[in-house]
Amino acid sequence: MKYAVTAATGHLGQTIIKTLTQLVSPSDIIAIARNTDKAHQVLPAGIEVRQGDYADLDSLKAAFTGIDRLLFISSIPGTAVPRQTQHANVVEAAKAADVRYIAYTSFAKADTAKSPLSTDHVATEKMIADSGIAHSFLRNAWYLENEANYLTAGAAGKDMLYAAGDGRVSYALEREYAEAGAKVLTATSTKSVYEFGGQPTSFQDLAHAIHQVTGTTFTFTNVSTADYKQSLIDNGVNIQLAEVLTSMQRLMGSGELDVSSSDLADVLGHPVTPLNEAVKEVLSKQQ
Repeated sequence: MKYAVTAATGHLGQTIIKTLTQLVSPSDIIAIARNTDKAHQVLPAGIEVRQGDYADLDSLKAAFTGIDRLLFISSIPGTAVPRQTQHANVVEAAKAADVRYIAYTSFAKADTAKSPLSTDHVATEKMIADSGIAHSFLRNAWYLENEANYLTAGAAGKDMLYAAGDGRVSYALEREYAEAGAKVLTATSTKSVYEFGGQPTSFQDLAHAIHQVTGTTFTFTNVSTADYKQSLIDNGVNIQLAEVLTSMQRLMGSGELDVSSSDLADVLGHPVTPLNEAVKEVLSKQQ
């Protein structure tokens, strides 16, 4: 059985592959990377590395040859080649190479999600389903690491603004999503959809956890999305990035990342890391 992971040099890809080496023989793992030199530098020894670029269909067809089970990590939006085009290349190449199974890192509650960030994932899920390839959609909620700015600001006693209201987010650590992805990839029996996430958490819950961990005093203040965006611009953030960051706050406030599911804990085989411990772990990596 040959297991492959795309985008293998990204942090998620690296973590998934390291976990895979604990589950199957390294000789059965294939890393697909755009930059093979970097892959050889950052991945464990004994892993076969193949060149594959989401924007290059032929490279993917060659890279997927002989692959049985593929963990397809979604690409980064906003590049020269549209993400849906890149993902279509991956699915077409997998079909051409007779890949038997795809696990795809998707978006929380993608079947009902309305936010712009979900659009490419919804389209990709349909591409995979229409391909006829057996699959699992790993609908990851949100990495706690995405809130590193809030965590470090609070730890330093710095006040910050947010615009998500009482919206809750099912945070978990990136390594937990990675471990779960690796376990699904190597499982003999899988579900078609996994809603992955931790305990739903509001920004005020997050602030409380930071205070408990660090003992610092600060405030996270909820404001309107218009005021949040303007505060970013006033602090030197360009308009385009300010809109992206504001859209994330809207997403959190909408409840789309509030995942009430035990899938992540079930696959991990143990509870998701409690919020206080997870906050402590993320902060330790920021030092």
